[in-house]
Amino acid sequence: MLNEGITMADLPVHTIVFEILTRVPAKDVGRSKSVCKQWYALLSTQDFVRIHCSRSLVSSNQRVLLIDDLTCSVHPIIFQSNDYGPSSIVTFPFHHHNNDVSILSHLNGLLCVCLNHTYELLLWNPTTTAFKHLSTPDSHGFYINNLDAIGLYIDADDDYKILHIKRRSDVLGVYVYSREVDSWRNIPFITRQEYLSPHFNWSAGTFCGGTLYFTVCECWVGGTNVVICFDVNSEQFKEISFPPVPSTGMVQGVLVNVKNELHMFASTGMFEMTIDLWTLQGDYWIKVLSCPPIPPISLSLWCDITHYVTNGNWFVMTKLGKLFTIEMDMKPFECFYPVTWFRGFKGALFVETIVSPSI
Repeated sequence: MLNEGITMADLPVHTIVFEILTRVPAKDVGRSKSVCKQWYALLSTQDFVRIHCSRSLVSSNQRVLLIDDLTCSVHPIIFQSNDYGPSSIVTFPFHHHNNDVSILSHLNGLLCVCLNHTYELLLWNPTTTAFKHLSTPDSHGFYINNLDAIGLYIDADDDYKILHIKRRSDVLGVYVYSREVDSWRNIPFITRQEYLSPHFNWSAGTFCGGTLYFTVCECWVGGTNVVICFDVNSEQFKEISFPPVPSTGMVQGVLVNVKNELHMFASTGMFEMTIDLWTLQGDYWIKVLSCPPIPPISLSLWCDITHYVTNGNWFVMTKLGKLFTIEMDMKPFECFYPVTWFRGFKGALFVETIVSPSI
């Protein structure tokens, strides 16, 4: 940002190049590195990457990654029509088995990936194609679906980290991976013994305002539902309550960060379902809006419902397509909820950046 009274002509060439290139698309930054040694050095600095990333976090840079048994493709999002744009095929840069890849978490263009045939964790930037294996010979960095939980975050020192919560035979292990030091370490976490049971489902972590949030939900009608909070700088955990939703049916809470405010889509019911949108203020939930009961649908579809909001409309989706549209009585915003299932595909939402999975 230029100070008042200063023109571009008053600035050194280095500063002008920096200001211009922090505003160009991520793929163009990659091409610009080949211009000369000076540009390569400039565009590789952490300051450049950090500022470029902050300027890239806009809706026009959002992309949807879709994975099926044969292909992996990337689509832009057309917010005006609430649909995907033309796709481009992506080749996984790492070894995999029949596209058996799950996306567990995402942040600033990085995806935390699990190779399902080996259980290995990776960090991957699909824009630059760079990736980093996180598994180690001492059994760190291996993920088991339905038992483990993953959260990707960045701390006050701009270090990208992964929180890995592991449940093994009623024993809880909590580990943090640091991109800066390229290693795992154990951290203490004391919680209720019942949360270690496979009867409780842990969501992936949602990073918002310096905290990772996980929903912990009991897998039957009338069960216990809580939110576990992890302060990424103090590395302390605490538990807060769910929104006050009816417990007479099944309950599903889906967290999403909207403009650095934590929201939850809370779904309740059995055959007819009600979905409310809540926002967290302090440690308490405030209801933002409610939708009319959704017409009866099969339980298998109920379990696969996702949501996204864009330009003032809120869409409730199943794997088979749009199910319900709600006009939101609030300030419009463009936000696509980063679900892990899209219309029958595995996938994720990400923003195109040049953030590297390794230092």
